[in-house]
Amino acid sequence: MIHPKPTLVVLAAGIGSRYGGLKQMEPLGPGGEAILDYSVFDARRAGFGKVVFVIRRDIEQDFRDVLGRRFERQIDVRYAFQELAPLPPSYQLPPDRKKPWGTGHATLCAADALGEPFAVINADDFYGAESYRVLAEFLTRPTVAAGCDTFAMVGFQLSRTLSEHGTVARGVCQTNADGHLVAVEELTAIERTATGARNKEAGGAFREMTGNEIVSLNFWGFTPALFGHLRRLFGEFLDRNLTSPKAEFYLPMAVDALIREGRAQVKVLPTSASWFGVTYREDRPVVMESIRALVRAGAYPERLWA
Repeated sequence: MIHPKPTLVVLAAGIGSRYGGLKQMEPLGPGGEAILDYSVFDARRAGFGKVVFVIRRDIEQDFRDVLGRRFERQIDVRYAFQELAPLPPSYQLPPDRKKPWGTGHATLCAADALGEPFAVINADDFYGAESYRVLAEFLTRPTVAAGCDTFAMVGFQLSRTLSEHGTVARGVCQTNADGHLVAVEELTAIERTATGARNKEAGGAFREMTGNEIVSLNFWGFTPALFGHLRRLFGEFLDRNLTSPKAEFYLPMAVDALIREGRAQVKVLPTSASWFGVTYREDRPVVMESIRALVRAGAYPERLWA
């Protein structure tokens, strides 16, 4: 059975709060393109039929002016809004809560805009064309497992996701013999070495890594069945954390809970694509040159939307 065209959900509520304005749209491509331009371009040519941007109400007009109108000429664009309130019935917003509720809640906010399989990505990560192709193929021909829902995650080779200018945080994946996700170990200080990579443990010792490990960069594939799970798990999160001013309901945390409960299985889809991101200021020229190299190789036109 072939499903309808999948939708791309872009978690963009952090635009502005983290960067001050829409600096995530700073030009990195040869035609002035930002990373998000390449995400939408890759998704469209991989077969995605719609994009849902999850944003905050206070940046809606700027987002539409700077981004929305540009993308609306290329693909069906919808908006969903992540706000602190309203919360589910019986929960009242604490007066000192200022921080968003996290990526799991942001994904849940897109539920009303979706009725088809969908991918979830970060707004400021360059995932590469192959990543969208492998996930689009999965979402249009999903597998069915008895007794649980089947989702997917694009897995990147660790060495292709490191910065030359400092440590990075990555979720290192453990899979079973069938290629399904068993667990994700969050490591917060991974750096490149001459022989691969290493992570600095909390006690000060180093853990050597090969660089071939598969890591998660929050590129997920779901069906709308996810939303029932998220509503339940978000309620459980609020039961534990409602009065905490900084606790967040993260999407990987929700997925991990579903795996442990046996309610979902997650197929890891390996990709040889390189991830780009501006983790450090010094990364910017590296990302710009990496994109230009892809343009020279014919992977992208020099003027993306021309």
